[in-house]
Amino acid sequence: MMVMALPHLPWLLLLGPIAGAGLCLLPRSSRAALWLLSLVVLAHASLTAALCLGVLRGGPATTAWGWFRVDALSAFHLLLLAFVFSTSTLFAARYFAATDLSLRRARIFSVLWLASLTAMTLVLVANHLGLMWVGVETTTLMTTFLIAFHRSRESLEATWKYLMICSVGIAIAFLGMLIFGAAASRVAGGADAMLWTTLRDVSGRLDAKLTKLGFIFLLVGYGTKVGLAPMHTWLPDAHSQAPAPVSSIFSAAMLSTVFYCLMRYLPVVDAATGHVGWASRLMCLVGALSMIIAAAFILFQRDVKRMLAYCSVEHMGIIAIGLGLGSLGTFAAMFHTLNHSLAKSVGFSAAGRLGQMAGTNQMSRLRGIMRTSPLWGTGLCLSLLALIGVVPSAIFMSELLVVKAAIDAHATATLIAFLMAAGMVFLGMFAHAMHMVRGKPDEACGPIRASASEWMVTVVPLLLLAILGVWMPEPVRDALAQAAAIVRPVP
Repeated sequence: MMVMALPHLPWLLLLGPIAGAGLCLLPRSSRAALWLLSLVVLAHASLTAALCLGVLRGGPATTAWGWFRVDALSAFHLLLLAFVFSTSTLFAARYFAATDLSLRRARIFSVLWLASLTAMTLVLVANHLGLMWVGVETTTLMTTFLIAFHRSRESLEATWKYLMICSVGIAIAFLGMLIFGAAASRVAGGADAMLWTTLRDVSGRLDAKLTKLGFIFLLVGYGTKVGLAPMHTWLPDAHSQAPAPVSSIFSAAMLSTVFYCLMRYLPVVDAATGHVGWASRLMCLVGALSMIIAAAFILFQRDVKRMLAYCSVEHMGIIAIGLGLGSLGTFAAMFHTLNHSLAKSVGFSAAGRLGQMAGTNQMSRLRGIMRTSPLWGTGLCLSLLALIGVVPSAIFMSELLVVKAAIDAHATATLIAFLMAAGMVFLGMFAHAMHMVRGKPDEACGPIRASASEWMVTVVPLLLLAILGVWMPEPVRDALAQAAAIVRPVP
């Protein structure tokens, strides 16, 4: 396999964007800088695909010293990260072309964008608990400046809220990581005690009490960055105030990347405690709470990007419930992670582009969106319908699998909470979508002409959602099953 012959490829995934950031400082126009950024991200996506497809076919790839390792779980998330960053970067080039973006600001955006990509990649390739934590912390620092890229009082307030709340959360996660490290060092001394491969091998001999305490800290800490309730309070402000391309990578890439960290710890906790019940109950509880709180807020939203932000809280809750149910639920959680990222990459892009033309994200001003832009209006409408699980959306299928997993596990309370919250979200978002479709466009909002790249970043994810809703290709099924089996075995 090519990936086995190139064990240095994970290093290239980390160093490539850094070198690309230097290249993005060379162009003499903002337009050239943004299109060079697109080329760098697409090249990074190609390397990612080469590595991950090799891993899914031939097994894990580990670098020298064992610091970096890519298995099926990290390969699945890396492919998702590469896809979302590719579409969002192509969209960003067109999005900022409609503004008076200076060369200096284009360079700053390119460097921060690629630094964020590097940090998220580090999280997914790290085979060391400490390196993974460093990656998550770096995503906070780099994306902080992207939230307030369009400077305003509201965006600065959202930036500080994001920085303070997520920093506290990451500090709590650091304590959880240290507790796991202490538990591992008791049974596997030396520097290798902090490696994931070592932790996996000794997980059955870890102290159960220390493991439970560490996971509680990690669930609160990383759960804050994921946007799980009640630690979600930064998310609606940050997602709604950031530029649309940034909101897209926040929701479609960063949340799932940080959730990956919790997925890594779940099998270790199960082995240390001797059963899957304890961590499962915590995940189902937090997931159900996230869905209910998000549903209540979605009903009364007036800002379309803020509504999509609360929708992210709901879908992170669905993934948490799937992971908590185990077995079929874990497969459903992986499938839902894929579907949510596809839908949100379109949803935030469409909402941002329409809001850019109208000068507001208020849904009361976004009327007749399909007449304003057949592409973006239809894209927003279809992404909203996909997110609420309308047939034949792939999200309907992943949610149906979660329901089946809850029935199989006899998790009656979880099932009731899931159905009640999902029903509330369906009614609320459907009503908001119909409000934006009906009526006449604002006279100040002229028709939008879409470019070829904008058509691609809108049509391709929606087409994938439609296909996966009725048919799942065997390679996709195998990739999801391999990833799910690492978190919790799938029969």
